[in-house]
Amino acid sequence: MRSAGFLSEKQRRLAWVGFLLAAFQAPVAASLIDDASWLFAVVVALVVATVIMADDAQRRRPQQAEAE
Repeated sequence: MRSAGFLSEKQRRLAWVGFLLAAFQAPVAASLIDDASWLFAVVVALVVATVIMADDAQRRRPQQAEAE
């Protein structure tokens, strides 16, 4: 049996939406803005991706046996 991650299904969906929005916003902002403020969107996308990957790793771990 697999253990549940630390994100609920709703939080997981919102994390994916946030990741996709930040990932698509960064190149658009880079083409429209002269300064490097678009890098903030890249950092946000990387942080959200790290959270999603950590949740995936926890979901893939086998659930520990109950205390006997």
